[in-house]
Amino acid sequence: MSEDLPKLIATIEDQERRLVFPSFTEADAWALGCLLVDLATQRSLPVAVDIRRGQQQLFHAGLAGSVADNDTWIDRKVRVVYRYGASSFLVGRRLAAKGRELDASQGVDPASYAAHGGAFPVRIAGAGVIGVVTVSGLPQADDHALVVEAIETFLAR
Repeated sequence: MSEDLPKLIATIEDQERRLVFPSFTEADAWALGCLLVDLATQRSLPVAVDIRRGQQQLFHAGLAGSVADNDTWIDRKVRVVYRYGASSFLVGRRLAAKGRELDASQGVDPASYAAHGGAFPVRIAGAGVIGVVTVSGLPQADDHALVVEAIETFLAR
């Protein structure tokens, strides 16, 4: 893969700095989840969508073509966001830039954690990471891009 990791990492870091919510209610989770489902449905994407605040799942949808394994990937990606306070894609790309992977050398079980794109932190100004928006079912960069597109659209409203 000829990806320019420093440039990609800087792009993701910029997304995380910009995409901060003023608040995040159950109604916000529903609206954002429906927006993600609409985007994915319009494009016939076989994804599962999940939104959590703390340990509470506020939104979940499995679209046509998604499978139960997508839910396992969601759980693994969500754990990465809560543990590292950054998107699962950013954590994975930072490790890749160092020639490493998320594994036991970092004190985690790879069966429980996945530093693959698709889980993005719900960050509240002044409060930090309070939740996670996740998509699973596409290549990791595409999962990440879909979540970012939906959050950008949601926050622009």
